[in-house]
Amino acid sequence: MPAEKQQEQRDKRPQDTEDVQPDQEVVEQGDEIKEDLDQLLDEIDEILEEDSEEFVENYIQRGGE
Repeated sequence: MPAEKQQEQRDKRPQDTEDVQPDQEVVEQGDEIKEDLDQLLDEIDEILEEDSEEFVENYIQRGGE
């Protein structure tokens, strides 16, 4: 029975497909969002690096720790 369902799904696919060109405005917005995310991730990396260095420098092992 699963083979029958697969065949039905193949038959429902459109035979004629158009070449769709991406909307340039959407592409530009996507590029801007990607740049913003990259900058945000860079900032997060810098903060984590500074905080981890500070933590390690200030960490004092006491007793049985």
